[in-house]
Amino acid sequence: MATDNSTFTDKAPKPVGLYPHSKRVGNLLFLSGIGPREPHTGNIPGLELDADGNIVKYDIEAECRSVFKNIKIVLEESGSKWENLVDVTVFLTNMKDDFSTYNKVYAEYFKDVQPCRTTVEIKSLPTPIAIELKCMATID
Repeated sequence: MATDNSTFTDKAPKPVGLYPHSKRVGNLLFLSGIGPREPHTGNIPGLELDADGNIVKYDIEAECRSVFKNIKIVLEESGSKWENLVDVTVFLTNMKDDFSTYNKVYAEYFKDVQPCRTTVEIKSLPTPIAIELKCMATID
């Protein structure tokens, strides 16, 4: 649903704060940071936590595929599409171990669409995820 050029959808993971999934300004669409959580369960594909909530094991490939799926959902719910992506900022929590796998999966999804891209390593994300994307797209 769109309100004041903002889009909120129950088809994508619920935001972890007070912000929309996306906001339209003219023919540009700005997506909030989107991670790999599954929309209806909140589960993170491939993630195993210990009793204290610490990450025991994660699957960066599964998380990448889930993030890209969530981005596509938000784009479509916002009136855009995958092919309209123009800029992607990727946040990884473990560049050394995960960049190669992430880069391989990224190439599968973006072989025909090549937006500008920046990839940075950060210490952590608000939930126990290993990747998050911040995107900009156009709306036809």
